[in-house]
Amino acid sequence: MGSRIPSVRRIDFGYFVRPADETGTGKPRIECVLGYAIEHSAGLLLFDTGLGEGDPEVDAHYRPVRRPLPVALRDAGLAMNDVQWVVNCHLHFDHCGGNPALASRPIFVQSRELRAARTATDYTLSHLIDFDGAEYRQIDGETEILPDVLAIPTPGHTDGHQAIAVRGKDGTVVLAGQAHNTAFDYAADQLAWRARHEGRVDDPALDYRPWIERLQQLDPSRILFAHDQAVWEPATGRFAKT
Repeated sequence: MGSRIPSVRRIDFGYFVRPADETGTGKPRIECVLGYAIEHSAGLLLFDTGLGEGDPEVDAHYRPVRRPLPVALRDAGLAMNDVQWVVNCHLHFDHCGGNPALASRPIFVQSRELRAARTATDYTLSHLIDFDGAEYRQIDGETEILPDVLAIPTPGHTDGHQAIAVRGKDGTVVLAGQAHNTAFDYAADQLAWRARHEGRVDDPALDYRPWIERLQQLDPSRILFAHDQAVWEPATGRFAKT
């Protein structure tokens, strides 16, 4: 693959129906399930692997519509054999469903996330975690897992949640997973951080997640999400020009 700069492709894994009692709106909502392939000079890294299966109760609750991993990769111009590494933002069933099909590939995960997946009740589907050929690379805190590819802790949705920052030709792209559910939610936190940073607003009620500071230090050109097709971009700069 030479020495080219890393690039990112979106992978469509399908969608599910989030029940009304989980949306905060009183209405159910259909949410996409997205992963991302990082094409690196060292090989292909896959961030999240789609919706797991094997639990009728979970399927009845979320009514998932799955796009199988080989099909999802093929439609992005990729193949299963291309994948050399896996990163999961966290280990809920809708983010690690394809992991068993990628047995023997190293899976980068925060140690506390793997511990929770193995011990917490009703956390995930156990057969997606400890399967034949599962090869975890446990990390603790911010780690450069490949040159120009950083894993960054973003706790909130789960204690061990992580995002990935990819330094590429178009600036730094952050794969936020479910650190926020939507680009709108991220923008709200980022603006609260900006207002505090600029000394314009001093209101403790306008709080934000502390890792926003670290992500903004990376001067991201785009932030991409697992359950939202919208993309966050900075309000000014080359990506805001028309």
